Parts: sequence; structure tokens; C-alpha cells
Amino acid sequence: MKLTKKSHACIRLEKDGRTLVIDPGGFSEEDAAVGADAILVTHEHPDHFDEGRLRAGLDANPGAELWTLKSVSDQIAAAFPGRVHTVGHGDTFTAAGFDIQVHGELHAVIHPDIPRITNVGYLVDGGRVFHPGDALTVPDQPVETLMLPVMAPWNKIAEVIEYVREVKPQRAYDIHDALLTDLARPIYDRQIGGLGGAEHLRLTPGTSAEL
Repeated sequence: MKLTKKSHACIRLEKDGRTLVIDPGGFSEEDAAVGADAILVTHEHPDHFDEGRLRAGLDANPGAELWTLKSVSDQIAAAFPGRVHTVGHGDTFTAAGFDIQVHGELHAVIHPDIPRITNVGYLVDGGRVFHPGDALTVPDQPVETLMLPVMAPWNKIAEVIEYVREVKPQRAYDIHDALLTDLARPIYDRQIGGLGGAEHLRLTPGTSAEL
């Protein structure tokens, strides 16, 4: 499986000639979803869900389909009849040849005065990859590669480190990092890598790794 990091929270996974894209949001490249056979979206916040980017991906490939939660599917399903699927915690499905399990229900707390929205994470191919969206959801099975939200208005580095410790992945790749400056990256690399208990890795947008 090939993992390609796109800007912020978006990743592309490729296997057997097919491509799965997760969270092509407003902080990601304009063509982040173009070329996808399947697209997954974790929640409705604009840095994860951008209607223009989704439309570009779905228009570019008439066979491409989207799986997401109701708050997103309600906004785009009418434009793509039969191609948008609503999912929630506990659901399983196959998208572009990848086996997907849905984990989680709520976005992390940003502030007690801000209502929590729904958020789901996607476990790919029996734990080979887990993308939690904007939550620190711990799947009920082992995870090989954790996509780790390192910098957000709703987290702090102590929580990120504890999340890695709880999930116990073989490796963790940074995502949700558009707000993290290059000046701060060595601090995050050192602390997460030294304290998390798993190999901590980072890809610059557009670069890839074999999993």
C-alpha cells in the first residue's frame, strides 16, 4: 500500500491500481480528490470537507463514490445520485478495494461552550491505517499506521503523546499540521518521538511512503 501525504489532514492510499482519498478539505490542494476511486470524509469542518474539492474528484471520475457521515452527505448527495453513502460508528464497507471500518461518533472538545459535532474515523484494511479525523478515537483492534493529528485548536501535545501510547501503533505519521510552523516541528518530533512509544514520522505534502 502506498501512502501519499497531502496538505493538512488529507491523505491518498493506493493499492492494486486504485486510489482512496480521505479528507480533501479546504487546506488541501485544489486537486486533492482528483484521481480518486473512492473518497472518505470524517466530518463537516471546512479543513476536512470542501464541496468544491469533492465535486472535482467526483466529476473527474464518474465511477468514484463518497462515504461520509450524514452532516456531509446531506450537503452533496443530491448532486451525485447513488454515489454518496452515509455511514456511522460500527459500519463496514469496501471502497476502491479497501476494507473500511467506521470508528467514533463525536468531534473532540474545542471548548465547552461550543457544541460537539459528529466525527468518524476510518480503519483501513483491518488496521493497516487509521485516520481518526478530529478526535482521539482508539479503535478496538491493533493499528499498524496511525495518522496522527498533531496540531489543532482542540488538542495539546500531552494529549497527542498519550493518544499514541493508547493506540500503540507500529508507526505514527503526522496529519492535521497546516497550523504547525516549521520552527515548532522539531519540538513536536522530539517529544512525540521520544515519549509516544512508536516510530514517529512526517511526510511533506506530495511525498509518499510504502506501508
